[in-house]
Amino acid sequence: MTSSERAERAHASLLGLALGDALGSQFFVPANRSAFDARTLPPGPWQWTDDTEMAASVFLVLTRYGTVDQEALATSFAERHDFDRGYGPGTGRLLRLVREGGDWRTLARESFDGQGSWGNGAAMRVAPLGAWYADDPAEAARQAALSAEVTHPHPEAIAGTVAVAVAAAIAAASSTASSPAPGPFLDEVLGHVPVGKVRDGIAEARRLLTIGDPSTAAAVLGNGRQVAAHDTVPFTMWAAARNLGDYERAFWTTAAAGGDIDTTCAIVGGIVGATAGLPSRWTRDCEPLPAWCSPLSGP
Repeated sequence: MTSSERAERAHASLLGLALGDALGSQFFVPANRSAFDARTLPPGPWQWTDDTEMAASVFLVLTRYGTVDQEALATSFAERHDFDRGYGPGTGRLLRLVREGGDWRTLARESFDGQGSWGNGAAMRVAPLGAWYADDPAEAARQAALSAEVTHPHPEAIAGTVAVAVAAAIAAASSTASSPAPGPFLDEVLGHVPVGKVRDGIAEARRLLTIGDPSTAAAVLGNGRQVAAHDTVPFTMWAAARNLGDYERAFWTTAAAGGDIDTTCAIVGGIVGATAGLPSRWTRDCEPLPAWCSPLSGP
Protein backbone atom coordinates (compact mmCIF):
# COMPACT_ATOMS: atom_id res chain seq x y z
CA MET A 1 0.00 0.00 0.00
CA THR A 2 1.15 3.54 -0.74
CA SER A 3 1.18 6.17 1.98
CA SER A 4 -1.81 7.89 0.37
CA GLU A 5 -3.77 4.62 0.36
CA ARG A 6 -2.92 4.09 4.02
CA ALA A 7 -3.97 7.62 4.88
CA GLU A 8 -7.24 7.25 2.99
CA ARG A 9 -8.21 4.07 4.85
CA ALA A 10 -7.13 5.44 8.20
CA HIS A 11 -9.05 8.65 7.60
CA ALA A 12 -12.22 6.69 6.77
CA SER A 13 -11.80 4.82 10.05
CA LEU A 14 -11.23 8.08 11.93
CA LEU A 15 -14.44 9.55 10.51
CA GLY A 16 -16.35 6.43 11.56
CA LEU A 17 -14.83 6.64 15.02
CA ALA A 18 -15.68 10.33 15.40
CA LEU A 19 -19.27 9.79 14.30
CA GLY A 20 -19.77 6.88 16.71
CA ASP A 21 -18.19 8.90 19.51
CA ALA A 22 -20.14 12.10 18.84
CA LEU A 23 -23.52 10.47 18.37
CA GLY A 24 -22.97 8.02 21.22
CA SER A 25 -22.08 10.84 23.59
CA GLN A 26 -25.48 12.47 22.98
CA PHE A 27 -27.21 9.67 24.83
CA PHE A 28 -25.71 10.75 28.14
CA VAL A 29 -27.95 13.82 27.84
CA PRO A 30 -31.22 13.12 29.73
CA ALA A 31 -33.27 15.07 27.18
CA ASN A 32 -32.19 12.59 24.50
CA ARG A 33 -33.41 9.51 26.32
CA SER A 34 -36.53 9.23 24.20
CA ALA A 35 -34.43 9.31 21.03
CA PHE A 36 -32.25 6.54 22.42
CA ASP A 37 -35.26 4.37 23.25
CA ALA A 38 -36.79 4.95 19.80
CA ARG A 39 -33.49 4.59 17.92
CA THR A 40 -33.95 8.01 16.38
CA LEU A 41 -31.39 10.75 15.98
CA PRO A 42 -31.15 13.45 18.66
CA PRO A 43 -30.90 17.08 17.59
CA GLY A 44 -27.50 18.20 16.36
CA PRO A 45 -24.82 19.30 16.37
CA TRP A 46 -23.08 16.36 18.02
CA GLN A 47 -19.73 17.04 19.67
CA TRP A 48 -17.11 14.36 19.92
CA THR A 49 -15.11 13.61 23.06
CA ASP A 50 -11.56 12.70 24.09
CA ASP A 51 -11.89 9.46 22.08
CA THR A 52 -11.78 11.40 18.82
CA GLU A 53 -9.28 14.01 19.97
CA MET A 54 -6.75 11.30 20.83
CA ALA A 55 -7.52 9.24 17.71
CA ALA A 56 -6.82 12.32 15.62
CA SER A 57 -3.35 12.53 17.19
CA VAL A 58 -2.74 8.88 16.33
CA PHE A 59 -3.72 9.62 12.73
CA LEU A 60 -1.59 12.76 12.59
CA VAL A 61 1.52 10.97 13.85
CA LEU A 62 1.06 8.17 11.32
CA THR A 63 0.74 10.61 8.43
CA ARG A 64 3.82 12.51 9.54
CA TYR A 65 6.11 9.64 10.48
CA GLY A 66 4.64 6.59 8.79
CA THR A 67 4.85 4.71 12.08
CA VAL A 68 4.12 5.20 15.78
CA ASP A 69 6.70 7.63 17.11
CA GLN A 70 5.98 7.46 20.83
CA GLU A 71 7.58 10.79 21.69
CA ALA A 72 5.63 12.58 18.98
CA LEU A 73 2.42 10.85 20.05
CA ALA A 74 2.87 11.78 23.71
CA THR A 75 3.60 15.37 22.71
CA SER A 76 0.54 15.56 20.45
CA PHE A 77 -1.70 14.09 23.14
CA ALA A 78 -0.42 16.59 25.70
CA GLU A 79 -0.44 19.69 23.50
CA ARG A 80 -3.93 19.03 22.16
CA HIS A 81 -5.45 17.93 25.47
CA ASP A 82 -8.77 19.75 25.89
CA PHE A 83 -10.01 19.16 29.44
CA ASP A 84 -13.61 19.80 28.38
CA ARG A 85 -13.63 16.78 26.06
CA GLY A 86 -14.29 14.42 28.96
CA TYR A 87 -10.90 12.89 29.72
CA GLY A 88 -10.66 10.51 32.65
CA PRO A 89 -8.87 11.97 35.68
CA GLY A 90 -5.83 9.71 35.36
CA THR A 91 -5.21 10.48 31.70
CA GLY A 92 -5.96 14.16 32.20
CA ARG A 93 -3.38 14.37 34.98
CA LEU A 94 -0.79 12.46 32.93
CA LEU A 95 -1.17 14.76 29.93
CA ARG A 96 -1.01 17.89 32.08
CA LEU A 97 2.23 16.70 33.67
CA VAL A 98 3.70 15.78 30.27
CA ARG A 99 2.90 19.33 29.12
CA GLU A 100 4.78 20.58 32.15
CA GLY A 101 7.85 18.54 31.24
CA GLY A 102 7.16 15.19 32.88
CA ASP A 103 8.34 11.89 31.41
CA TRP A 104 5.39 9.93 30.00
CA ARG A 105 7.26 6.65 30.53
CA THR A 106 7.33 7.20 34.28
CA LEU A 107 3.92 8.84 34.59
CA ALA A 108 2.08 6.17 32.57
CA ARG A 109 3.23 3.44 34.97
CA GLU A 110 2.31 5.09 38.24
CA SER A 111 -0.95 3.16 38.70
CA PHE A 112 -1.53 -0.56 39.29
CA ASP A 113 1.78 -1.05 41.12
CA GLY A 114 3.90 0.07 38.20
CA GLN A 115 1.92 -1.67 35.47
CA GLY A 116 -0.10 1.36 34.41
CA SER A 117 -3.80 1.75 33.66
CA TRP A 118 -5.84 -1.09 32.21
CA GLY A 119 -8.56 1.33 31.12
CA ASN A 120 -10.12 1.44 27.65
CA GLY A 121 -8.50 4.75 26.67
CA ALA A 122 -5.89 3.28 24.34
CA ALA A 123 -8.34 0.91 22.65
CA MET A 124 -10.86 3.67 21.98
CA ARG A 125 -8.45 5.67 19.79
CA VAL A 126 -6.57 2.99 17.85
CA ALA A 127 -8.89 1.90 15.01
CA PRO A 128 -7.38 4.34 12.45
CA LEU A 129 -3.97 2.81 13.14
CA GLY A 130 -5.38 -0.62 12.33
CA ALA A 131 -6.82 0.69 9.08
CA TRP A 132 -3.43 2.21 8.24
CA TYR A 133 -1.92 -1.30 8.44
CA ALA A 134 -4.73 -3.02 6.55
CA ASP A 135 -2.16 -5.04 4.60
CA ASP A 136 -0.37 -6.32 7.71
CA PRO A 137 -2.42 -7.19 10.83
CA ALA A 138 0.69 -8.40 12.65
CA GLU A 139 2.32 -4.99 12.20
CA ALA A 140 -0.95 -3.36 13.25
CA ALA A 141 -0.72 -5.35 16.48
CA ARG A 142 2.89 -4.31 17.08
CA GLN A 143 2.25 -0.64 16.39
CA ALA A 144 -0.93 -0.69 18.48
CA ALA A 145 1.08 -1.86 21.48
CA LEU A 146 3.49 1.03 21.00
CA SER A 147 0.59 3.50 20.84
CA ALA A 148 -0.96 2.11 24.02
CA GLU A 149 2.25 2.29 26.06
CA VAL A 150 2.20 6.08 25.97
CA THR A 151 -0.76 6.27 28.37
CA HIS A 152 -1.98 2.70 29.11
CA PRO A 153 0.96 0.27 29.43
CA HIS A 154 -0.89 -2.39 31.46
CA PRO A 155 -0.88 -5.76 29.61
CA GLU A 156 -4.69 -5.86 29.50
CA ALA A 157 -4.92 -2.33 28.07
CA ILE A 158 -2.34 -3.28 25.45
CA ALA A 159 -4.24 -6.49 24.63
CA GLY A 160 -7.45 -4.53 24.11
CA THR A 161 -5.67 -2.03 21.89
CA VAL A 162 -4.15 -4.83 19.83
CA ALA A 163 -7.57 -6.44 19.38
CA VAL A 164 -9.19 -3.25 18.09
CA ALA A 165 -6.29 -2.46 15.76
CA VAL A 166 -6.27 -5.95 14.24
CA ALA A 167 -10.06 -5.86 13.83
CA ALA A 168 -9.81 -2.52 12.03
CA ALA A 169 -7.00 -3.83 9.82
CA ILE A 170 -9.06 -6.86 8.77
CA ALA A 171 -12.13 -4.69 8.14
CA ALA A 172 -10.18 -2.11 6.13
CA ALA A 173 -8.69 -4.83 3.95
CA SER A 174 -12.15 -6.06 2.99
CA SER A 175 -15.03 -4.39 1.20
CA THR A 176 -18.68 -3.98 2.10
CA ALA A 177 -19.57 -6.70 -0.39
CA SER A 178 -16.98 -9.15 0.91
CA SER A 179 -16.81 -8.60 4.65
CA PRO A 180 -15.46 -11.63 6.53
CA ALA A 181 -17.93 -13.87 8.34
CA PRO A 182 -18.18 -13.10 12.08
CA GLY A 183 -16.54 -16.32 13.27
CA PRO A 184 -13.44 -16.21 11.06
CA PHE A 185 -13.16 -12.48 11.73
CA LEU A 186 -12.86 -13.03 15.49
CA ASP A 187 -10.64 -16.06 14.99
CA GLU A 188 -8.13 -13.87 13.18
CA VAL A 189 -8.33 -11.21 15.87
CA LEU A 190 -7.75 -13.82 18.57
CA GLY A 191 -4.65 -14.98 16.73
CA HIS A 192 -2.92 -11.71 17.63
CA VAL A 193 -4.20 -11.04 21.17
CA PRO A 194 -2.03 -12.13 24.11
CA VAL A 195 -3.36 -14.37 26.87
CA GLY A 196 -5.36 -12.61 29.58
CA LYS A 197 -8.77 -11.21 30.51
CA VAL A 198 -9.28 -9.39 27.21
CA ARG A 199 -8.49 -12.47 25.16
CA ASP A 200 -10.76 -14.62 27.32
CA GLY A 201 -13.55 -12.10 26.77
CA ILE A 202 -13.10 -12.11 23.01
CA ALA A 203 -13.13 -15.91 22.99
CA GLU A 204 -16.44 -15.72 24.86
CA ALA A 205 -17.70 -13.17 22.32
CA ARG A 206 -16.84 -15.71 19.62
CA ARG A 207 -19.05 -18.26 21.37
CA LEU A 208 -21.90 -15.73 21.68
CA LEU A 209 -22.09 -14.81 17.99
CA THR A 210 -25.32 -16.75 17.58
CA ILE A 211 -27.00 -14.47 20.15
CA GLY A 212 -28.69 -11.52 18.48
CA ASP A 213 -29.57 -9.42 21.52
CA PRO A 214 -26.85 -6.89 22.43
CA SER A 215 -28.09 -6.55 26.01
CA THR A 216 -27.69 -10.27 26.56
CA ALA A 217 -24.22 -10.24 25.03
CA ALA A 218 -23.22 -7.22 27.13
CA ALA A 219 -24.48 -8.88 30.29
CA VAL A 220 -21.80 -11.51 29.74
CA LEU A 221 -19.07 -9.48 28.07
CA GLY A 222 -19.48 -6.05 29.70
CA ASN A 223 -20.38 -2.74 28.09
CA GLY A 224 -17.59 -0.45 29.24
CA ARG A 225 -19.31 0.61 32.43
CA GLN A 226 -16.15 -0.28 34.37
CA VAL A 227 -14.06 1.74 31.86
CA ALA A 228 -11.65 -1.20 31.71
CA ALA A 229 -10.25 -2.82 28.57
CA HIS A 230 -11.54 -6.27 29.49
CA ASP A 231 -15.01 -4.84 30.22
CA THR A 232 -15.15 -2.93 26.92
CA VAL A 233 -13.28 -4.59 24.07
CA PRO A 234 -14.92 -8.07 24.03
CA PHE A 235 -18.39 -6.61 23.49
CA THR A 236 -17.14 -4.26 20.77
CA MET A 237 -15.60 -7.25 18.99
CA TRP A 238 -18.97 -9.03 19.15
CA ALA A 239 -20.81 -5.96 17.82
CA ALA A 240 -18.31 -5.25 15.04
CA ALA A 241 -18.10 -8.89 13.91
CA ARG A 242 -21.87 -9.14 13.53
CA ASN A 243 -22.25 -5.84 11.66
CA LEU A 244 -19.32 -5.37 9.30
CA GLY A 245 -20.51 -3.53 6.21
CA ASP A 246 -23.49 -1.79 7.85
CA TYR A 247 -22.57 1.29 9.88
CA GLU A 248 -26.07 2.21 11.04
CA ARG A 249 -26.84 -1.28 12.28
CA ALA A 250 -23.44 -1.49 13.94
CA PHE A 251 -24.03 1.78 15.79
CA TRP A 252 -27.49 0.95 17.11
CA THR A 253 -26.46 -2.57 18.08
CA THR A 254 -23.57 -1.16 20.10
CA ALA A 255 -25.51 1.70 21.65
CA ALA A 256 -28.34 -0.60 22.73
CA ALA A 257 -26.07 -2.20 25.33
CA GLY A 258 -25.71 1.07 27.25
CA GLY A 259 -22.67 1.59 29.43
CA ASP A 260 -19.80 3.69 28.07
CA ILE A 261 -21.72 4.36 24.85
CA ASP A 262 -19.47 6.99 23.31
CA THR A 263 -16.42 4.75 23.72
CA THR A 264 -17.98 1.49 22.58
CA CYS A 265 -19.54 3.25 19.59
CA ALA A 266 -16.24 4.98 18.80
CA ILE A 267 -14.45 1.61 18.74
CA VAL A 268 -17.07 -0.13 16.63
CA GLY A 269 -17.49 2.96 14.44
CA GLY A 270 -13.77 3.04 13.75
CA ILE A 271 -13.71 -0.63 12.80
CA VAL A 272 -16.84 -0.67 10.65
CA GLY A 273 -16.18 2.80 9.25
CA ALA A 274 -12.95 1.51 7.74
CA THR A 275 -14.98 -0.47 5.20
CA ALA A 276 -18.61 0.71 5.29
CA GLY A 277 -19.91 4.05 4.09
CA LEU A 278 -21.19 6.49 6.70
CA PRO A 279 -24.81 7.69 6.50
CA SER A 280 -24.70 11.21 5.08
CA ARG A 281 -27.67 12.40 7.10
CA TRP A 282 -25.68 11.51 10.23
CA THR A 283 -22.37 13.06 9.24
CA ARG A 284 -24.03 16.44 8.65
CA ASP A 285 -24.72 16.73 12.38
CA CYS A 286 -21.32 15.44 13.53
CA GLU A 287 -18.70 17.96 14.61
CA PRO A 288 -15.92 18.13 11.99
CA LEU A 289 -12.54 16.66 12.78
CA PRO A 290 -10.08 19.10 14.36
CA ALA A 291 -8.51 21.57 11.95
CA TRP A 292 -5.01 20.38 12.80
CA CYS A 293 -5.84 16.86 11.62
CA SER A 294 -5.62 16.68 7.84
CA PRO A 295 -5.71 13.57 5.63
CA LEU A 296 -3.18 15.33 3.42
CA SER A 297 -0.54 15.60 6.17
CA GLY A 298 2.66 13.78 5.32
CA PRO A 299 6.14 13.07 6.66
